[in-house]
Amino acid sequence: MTASRHRSPESAQRQPLADAIVALAGNPDHRSGIEDQLTLIARLAADRVAAASHVSVTALHGDEYTTVATSSEMAMAVDEAQYADKAGPCLQALDTGEPVVVPDIGTTMHWPSFHEVAPRLGLQASASVPLYTARGEPVAVLNLYGYDSVAMAPLIAAIQSLHSLDGDGPAGDDLSVLDRGGEELLSGYSAAFAVRATVQMAIACLAAQRDGTVDEAYRLLCARAVETGESLADVASAVVREGP
Repeated sequence: MTASRHRSPESAQRQPLADAIVALAGNPDHRSGIEDQLTLIARLAADRVAAASHVSVTALHGDEYTTVATSSEMAMAVDEAQYADKAGPCLQALDTGEPVVVPDIGTTMHWPSFHEVAPRLGLQASASVPLYTARGEPVAVLNLYGYDSVAMAPLIAAIQSLHSLDGDGPAGDDLSVLDRGGEELLSGYSAAFAVRATVQMAIACLAAQRDGTVDEAYRLLCARAVETGESLADVASAVVREGP
């Protein structure tokens, strides 16, 4: 997978990266095809987020961290340095479910191997953004690595702003300086927060209705989506509207 910065006028009107992030957020974790969705998100991010020189997606399979998709060997090398240390921004983002941004890799000493390998490859800044399925827990992390810390700075600031507002969306000024791919990423991440919140509210409603557990309510929600043929997000919205 290689990054292409050329965008046709037609493609500039679409938001495939945002759509892919939102689609993942509404997908039950047990459904097949999750890894294909993660690969698509990595490819779209590499193609469309101009500030990111290299992109990868990290997931936890059993007890092992793994790179399920990458745009380059450089991204893979940075990921593997973190796996070897069992420490790094992508692992922290996956463990905590919160974005981890590194505006200046050269001055970051928290993660020795990451600090050593990334600058040696010319990388100056990074952002690791959790990706969610419908259950609400992070299933993977999108890693964005950049050669130019100045180019990465607006994206990093917007990610921080979005997360501090609990997904309500960064201020307009934070988005105005982003490239179109960066806008897509933030738009998708914000919408994924909204889907996640709706699904969690629906689970709480179903659990209250049936005096059951959260896991039972989640399985019921998934079953309703299968029965009706609707998306899990749409079914969750209907449950929330009905109330407990």
